[in-house]
Amino acid sequence: MAPRKVIITCAVTGSVHTPSMSPHLPVTPDQIATEAIAAAEAGASILHLHARDPRDGRPTADPDVFMQFLPRIKQATDAVINITTGGSSLMTLDQRLAAPLRAAPEMCSLNMGSMNFALFPMLDRPRQWQYEWEPKLLEATRDTIFKNTFADMETVLERLGKGCGTRFEFECYDVGHLYSLAHFRDRGLVSGPLFIQFVFGILGGIGADPDNLVHMKRIADKLFGDSYQFSALTAGRHQMPMISIAAAMGGNVRVGLEDSLYDGRQLAKSNADQVRRIRSVLDGLSLDVATPTEAREMLALKGGDRVAF
Repeated sequence: MAPRKVIITCAVTGSVHTPSMSPHLPVTPDQIATEAIAAAEAGASILHLHARDPRDGRPTADPDVFMQFLPRIKQATDAVINITTGGSSLMTLDQRLAAPLRAAPEMCSLNMGSMNFALFPMLDRPRQWQYEWEPKLLEATRDTIFKNTFADMETVLERLGKGCGTRFEFECYDVGHLYSLAHFRDRGLVSGPLFIQFVFGILGGIGADPDNLVHMKRIADKLFGDSYQFSALTAGRHQMPMISIAAAMGGNVRVGLEDSLYDGRQLAKSNADQVRRIRSVLDGLSLDVATPTEAREMLALKGGDRVAF
């Protein structure tokens, strides 16, 4: 029996970390493209992408900024491009959908509910801020909610899923999000093979504990049977241990500077460093890494020739 294939997703920059936290965080379109291409060359078959204002690194939903790096990445690699619909908790739904609706990518992330998405504990670590917006954004998460109501999710599934043929990385930050996804499945608004991303370690969501990983998989098995693939990501220092356990349990993995700025005990110098590190773990588990073509087959994606960039 051939070894199963493990999909490596790399989340290149995100909207959680700020430029003052690491000199290696990609900010400009050129940096994001360079980092994404290198991560694909290292073995990532899916690239999860956010955009940042090239002037100061703050999160942006501007489609024009996305279009400065999406075509370049597509031209340089066969990796599946996965665009955020989460953006930042300070963005409206229309803002978050602007770039995906223009780009019509093969995949997008979809957070499966509204939640507290607290980043303000990162203020506890003393640092010299490069930009005034950085501590303000982190503090703002003390009194804001990431909003994805059922109406919001229906809008995304209708306009982006049905309208553009985009499939989703369903981001589940707690057990209730799995039941929300099952609700949409029961209504016929989503269908398998589902790609469910278990998200651990965000304050407001489920904690980064192996028991929680086992529990999330148990509930997903009960709700979705063999009609789903799961992947795991973990914010912060538990990234590698948790996703290594997920791989051993039959899952896929996500790395990248969106989720953790570290490669072991040191700041990661690149996204590709994290891809190479998890590849070494997978190799030790006698697991093969899925190619982009294999990932497309596993997740029933429409193909890179049917996007709008």
